[in-house]
Amino acid sequence: MSLAALPAQAETIPPVTTGMLVVFGIVLLVLFLFVTELLPIDVTAIFTIVLLTLLSPWTNVSVTEGISGFSSTATVAVLAMLILSTGISQTGIVQILGRKMATFAGNSQRKQLGATIAVAGPVSGFINNTPVVAILVPVISDLAHKGNTSPSKLLIPLSFASMFGGMLTLIGTSTNLLASSVSERLIGRSFSMFTFTGLGVVVLVTGSIYLMTIGHRLLPERVPAREDYIEEYELQNYVTEVVVRDDASIVGKTVADAIDESQFDADIMQILRDGETYFEGIGGKRIRAGDILTIRTDRETLGSLRELEGLNLVGTPPTDSELETDDETQALVEIVIQSGSSLLGETLTTSSFRERYDASVLAFRSGGETIRSRLDNVKLRVGDTLLVQAPSDSIDRLSSNPDFIVAHESETADYRTEKIPWAVGIIIAVVGLVGMPWGPLASATGIDAFAAVDVSIVQTALAGVVAMVVTGVIKPGEIYDGVDWSVILLLAGVIPLGIALEQTGAATYIGSIIALTGTFLPVIGVLWVFYIATGLITSVISNNASVVLMIPVAVKTAQEVGGNPFAFILAVTFAASTAFITPVGYQTNLFVYGPGGYKFSDYARVGAPLQLLLSVVTILGIAFFWGLT
Repeated sequence: MSLAALPAQAETIPPVTTGMLVVFGIVLLVLFLFVTELLPIDVTAIFTIVLLTLLSPWTNVSVTEGISGFSSTATVAVLAMLILSTGISQTGIVQILGRKMATFAGNSQRKQLGATIAVAGPVSGFINNTPVVAILVPVISDLAHKGNTSPSKLLIPLSFASMFGGMLTLIGTSTNLLASSVSERLIGRSFSMFTFTGLGVVVLVTGSIYLMTIGHRLLPERVPAREDYIEEYELQNYVTEVVVRDDASIVGKTVADAIDESQFDADIMQILRDGETYFEGIGGKRIRAGDILTIRTDRETLGSLRELEGLNLVGTPPTDSELETDDETQALVEIVIQSGSSLLGETLTTSSFRERYDASVLAFRSGGETIRSRLDNVKLRVGDTLLVQAPSDSIDRLSSNPDFIVAHESETADYRTEKIPWAVGIIIAVVGLVGMPWGPLASATGIDAFAAVDVSIVQTALAGVVAMVVTGVIKPGEIYDGVDWSVILLLAGVIPLGIALEQTGAATYIGSIIALTGTFLPVIGVLWVFYIATGLITSVISNNASVVLMIPVAVKTAQEVGGNPFAFILAVTFAASTAFITPVGYQTNLFVYGPGGYKFSDYARVGAPLQLLLSVVTILGIAFFWGLT
């Protein structure tokens, strides 16, 4: 197509209608809410359904279509796969692979990196990649510290490798399942279990080579190789020991009542009395003269407390080893707030964190910022990393709580290792039955019944859930704990948004405008533009939302430029599942943000060259495997 064709092409752009403007307004509002997080993402998704159905005269979305996301095959399949992933995690098989990886890697950073990629990549192809990273964060953190390597050198590669692996099969990530559902609705063609496995292998190998050669050189060592949380969080001036004088006004008061929290930003973390340390359930313990208190506060507040409450400073600030008692009944650990956590939007005060979990928070990282004071007033978000001091049994409870990722493996984790054969067999059946070539099998065996078999991932995944419960791999109550309901609600909310884009002609309008690039770019160039645009959009909003917004536009653009719509759908799908340049584009990036001590810019430093490299490799791969026209 020549430049001379531009006016003729422009004439094909449809006129803007009121319905289009309404839908564009809703899309912009939803994007604004996603980026600013003024509302939780799942609440924004429900709000989207409400808007679309209330404005149905313009959006063309009926109530039935508005709630169709809840019954979508993609939503149900993701729900089932999250439950299956929970079953796998309960067996401890991924953790066992991680330990074997640690034994193999030893103190060699190159081996540690290679082992991280080798486990996270392939496993993420058959278990949803988000739970895989949640399971492996403590394993990799421990591997790094034991091998005298900075966790910062391994945790971003863990996240990126899980994204590569997620593109090996249909079930590797929720994005693939959603894209398959949208593709079937728009062009009548869905993804099979192994539709893009060939290209997925190419992406995995290319990305792994990049991380092993260039990527690890670009990664900073944000967290020291030797673990010292007091130094890492720069808490030397925020954790102090004081002795209670005879004339202290807090003598006789309980720990809970000793310090007026509305006046002072301070917490009493433990008491040393007559050579014995008290830290568990000390809220009701009464303070005596001579007690040595460990207090979390800043120097200015400490000065006021010393003057008003009758406290004397004791020596230098305590170290990690002093806060972690000799009998190992107490420890410092980092915990990461998971997506779907009941603490999201809460503060340490409103959630009664200390009372609920018998743990004191010394500091936390949020959005790349380390917060050491006024902790009680900060609302918790996904990916926030809290430095917690707690008894060992409390840490074990935190490890088993789906609200958190504890960045260290529990020494007393109770895995159902005897159920590993059942769990592996069920996953193989779930994948194998969908991928089975029933038609050729009918021809080879002469059994005509096979030709009539049409097994979908929804059927096998739901059957797998039943099988895991029946065989005891997962307990009935754990079904609900294993589901990230924010992801389910997000899917249910954005699916009707895609329907509105399609039915009002908004997707056609945008597609016609983008198709103008076809006047000076070949089809493969337009395809590359879609890949880059989807990657950039995914970097600021959910990967699932970007797929729903971009696939209808991609299909219309393909039709305008004479391209292969399926190739354009695949470009959008791969781009949305490989969002490397910000921590907010993909949940796995958020999970490693705090434990790796990363800055926002670290993701772009390592991820931008990788994203550019994969944009070329993926587009060439799509052209080779599926053709452009």
